[in-house]
Amino acid sequence: MTTSTTMTIRVSSETKLKLERIAADTRRSKSFLAAEAVSAYVDRELEIIEGIKRGMADASAGRVVPHDDAMAEIDAVIEGVEANRRGNR
Repeated sequence: MTTSTTMTIRVSSETKLKLERIAADTRRSKSFLAAEAVSAYVDRELEIIEGIKRGMADASAGRVVPHDDAMAEIDAVIEGVEANRRGNR
């Protein structure tokens, strides 16, 4: 079992009321829901930060694609999807 710790946060009155509504509708405690929300936020932010760090390391190592090449590839994918949609009508 994961150990937990206590943390105090301040939220707007509006956010507290919304959290209370969710807690009542889901039969979960406000504390449980807040912990879940913080955990999801932290996980998402860490993924973003790690992705940025990887991108910066790639750029420093010269592992980049020129803008025009990247845009040409994106345009080709979009055109393929649009052509597929036109063919399925």
